[in-house]
Amino acid sequence: MSNASPVPYQTTLHVRDHCLCLHTQRAARALARRFDRAFRHLGINNGQFSLLMSLNRPEPPAMSPVADLLAMDRTTLTAVLKPLTRRGLVEIVAGEKDRREKRLKLTPEGLALLAQATPIWIAEHADVETKLPQGDGDRLRQNLLTISKEI
Repeated sequence: MSNASPVPYQTTLHVRDHCLCLHTQRAARALARRFDRAFRHLGINNGQFSLLMSLNRPEPPAMSPVADLLAMDRTTLTAVLKPLTRRGLVEIVAGEKDRREKRLKLTPEGLALLAQATPIWIAEHADVETKLPQGDGDRLRQNLLTISKEI
């Protein structure tokens, strides 16, 4: 019995060295771990920070635009909201015009936590950007936006 793979090992090495998806995932995981560590003492992770920040608007947003911004479906958004609502950081309220519509509102506690987390994000983000060649942060953001809009 042979253990020979129908995919040559050379292909594995090529994918390892060239796959944009793999490299993006690895970078995303590394950044996520970094920001998770930075926010840990506040009791939130990087995803919760992004969600809280996405709710920092003049009017409470509906769920769909938030889910779209965070590139997740509404079911996932609902699951991610649960610990934040239990902690009293986010409130789910009925829409003013359509009572069936769910809107997401930062509570005063949520706003206070976001105010604590923002300087941490600013410092961590600035440090990450210093590790990139000058101007590459902007180019990287633009390229990632281009890819996310194409797919």
